[in-house]
Amino acid sequence: MKKKKTMGAVSLELARSAADNTHSAHDQMLECLSDWDKSLFECAEDFKKRTPTDFYIVVITKKERLMPNVLRNYFTARFSCPTPDYDQTVYRFERKNDVIDFLWTIPSKDTCLQLKEHALAIHPEERQLLQFVLDFADGSLFELAKKLNGEEEHSPFLEK
Repeated sequence: MKKKKTMGAVSLELARSAADNTHSAHDQMLECLSDWDKSLFECAEDFKKRTPTDFYIVVITKKERLMPNVLRNYFTARFSCPTPDYDQTVYRFERKNDVIDFLWTIPSKDTCLQLKEHALAIHPEERQLLQFVLDFADGSLFELAKKLNGEEEHSPFLEK
């Protein structure tokens, strides 16, 4: 029986071959998303068993500290819409229609800065991502999250 390689062994091989690496950011994104739909639907199905109400699915993307070329996606479900943050994708599950709606995705802080800096030269396929970054920067996503949670427009706790 053939022994499977560990994540660390694969990461080390990739790091060693980095000089020969012609991996584009787009290629990397496609690899990260290979099991995305499966994990998203598993998370939704699991949480649907626990609640009869609408809920949110939050995907946090993290780089492994010891293996910087390894990204992991963590899928969690919750009752409230989360506060927008870096490395986050958010969906809303609507129980009535049994539908998962995509709300937003915010990439890493470095990627957000890069997108804003080169906003006029952004490829058409990245314009939606740029819009999420701009909405995150100007507070529009925060306002949307508050609205979805039924919170007041201006909270006395957030006032300066």
